[in-house]
Order: sequence, then structure tokens, then C-alpha cells
Amino acid sequence: MRKAEITVIGAAILDLLARPVTPAVFETGSQPVREMRLSGGGDALNEAVALARLGKRTELVSKLGRDRAGETVLQILRDAGVATDRIVRQSGLRTGVNAVLVDESGERHFLTDPESSLRRLSETDILPALDAAADIVSFAGIFVSPLLDIPALERVFRRIKEKPERILVADMTKAKHAERLSDLMGLLPYVDCILPNEEEIALLTGERDPKRNAALLIEAGASCAVIKLGKCGCLVRTADAAYQIPACPVERAVDTTGAGDCFAAGFLWGLSEGLSLLECGRFGCAAASCCVEQLGATDGISSLEEPLKRYRACYK
Repeated sequence: MRKAEITVIGAAILDLLARPVTPAVFETGSQPVREMRLSGGGDALNEAVALARLGKRTELVSKLGRDRAGETVLQILRDAGVATDRIVRQSGLRTGVNAVLVDESGERHFLTDPESSLRRLSETDILPALDAAADIVSFAGIFVSPLLDIPALERVFRRIKEKPERILVADMTKAKHAERLSDLMGLLPYVDCILPNEEEIALLTGERDPKRNAALLIEAGASCAVIKLGKCGCLVRTADAAYQIPACPVERAVDTTGAGDCFAAGFLWGLSEGLSLLECGRFGCAAASCCVEQLGATDGISSLEEPLKRYRACYK
């Protein structure tokens, strides 16, 4: 495989998804569902698989156990065309498996294993892969692994940006230990684009207004802030410009699992194609719209064709 166009760093696990699930299951003890399946999961795996299906040469830096679940994750990645030689395997570590309960509105609820590979990616797992990393690097999950605390992330980000031509994009999940935006001041100047959703950034700032939060991220050092707004699209902000981008309409939201990760993949695809930040945000919304119409984090994206069709129909 030729050198990757995009390197993705973060968690790779399995998702066991079921829909629709109602609270009654906790009273009845069992419940029939319309769909149930096992698929790849984890923010980084979702991004990497979506990017590969969009036609990008993609590699994943992650960590798995030496178990059957880990072998299944590797096969999912290889089937999608994602390079897996940068994935660390550790004996005695359980590969992460999430149970994902999707309700009738498409919203999902997770059962996770905090002792699994989901939360065991470390600085020493990542650093050896960075010298040969691609010109675009996506760190898919600030706050996912407790081993990657803020000082460790700052060191990783600094190392990534030792090659100044590299673009660093960072996504996040909800802060776990009451971290504030001020705690990220040392690492945000290394970040070219940061992609939190509105709830994630609100936890860091105490503010609810996405426009204000985007401005605060720029003031804290990020070059570009992209606030994911779910069914309302996204907000893209730099020091000089701001764009409110509506979502692409969907026929029916079946499952929102992975929508943010597919948005990130679409945004990264746009960056690798040389699109403007506005167009990257638009293509991200198009990719996310494909995701939510299918059960599973990446099943809605099979190729470039449908996201590109929606991008052109929605925004051109």
C-alpha cells in the first residue's frame, strides 16, 4: 500500500447494536427488536473506515487485545481497505465491545467496558507511528483514554506538528473529570481544526451558545473550530470568518451512532481534496446524513458516490 493520505489515531472496538429498544426491557427482562448486528465501532475506526470507503488511503493507529474480538476488528478494517500495521496488540487486554441500545427516535445509549482496549491507548503506543504519519493526522478522541491525559496529548500533538506542513484535526468526547477549556490551552495551538459537538464544548466552557463557544476555541489557540450541531448542521469558525451550515435532509433518522465520526471523515476528505473550510463542513454534513439512515456507525457510507451526490444536491 502506498503512503497513507490520512492517519487516524484513536479507539477501535466492536459495537453490538440493537434497535429499537425501549425502557420496558428493564421491566420485562427481554424485548424483541427489529435489527441487531455486530459491527466495527470506536471513534477512530469509524473515521478510518468511512475515509477508506470514500476512497482515501487511510491508516489507523490504535490498540487491540490479542483475542477473538481483536481479530474481528482487524478483519473489519482490512475489508474496508484501512492499513492496520500501526495497531498495537497486547496480550491479556480485552478488546473493547460496546452494547449500543438505539431507541425509537434513533438516539443511542451505550454500555461500555472501561477496562478494555477502548480506554487503554497510550502515548507510547502512538509516538512510534508519527515519524511516518500522513500529511493529515486526525486525533479522533480527546478524553477517551485516561492514559492520554492533557500533558501526554500536548506531547503527542507537538510531535505531530514537528512537521509544520502537517494538518492536525482533533475530535473529542465529553470531558470525564470536569476539565475546562483553560486546561487545553497548551495543546490547542497545535490544532488546525477541532471538531467538538455542542454538548462537548459546553461542558468545557460553561456556555451554551455554539457561536460563542467557537469563538472561545479560536481565542484559546485553535486555528479553526467546527461545532457539530446534529440535525442543525454545523458551525465553522476561524479568526477571520464564520459559517453556519445547515444539515443535509434525511428521509428518516434510524441511528445516530457514528454520525459525528462520519462528519469528521467527510471534513477530512474535503481537506485532503483541497476544499475550503466551508466546503469541508458541507461535505461533512453530507456524509453524516448518509450515516444516520442506517443502523451502525459506518454502514451508511459504502463509497464516495452517495455523499458526493448529497453534497451537490444540498449545497450547490
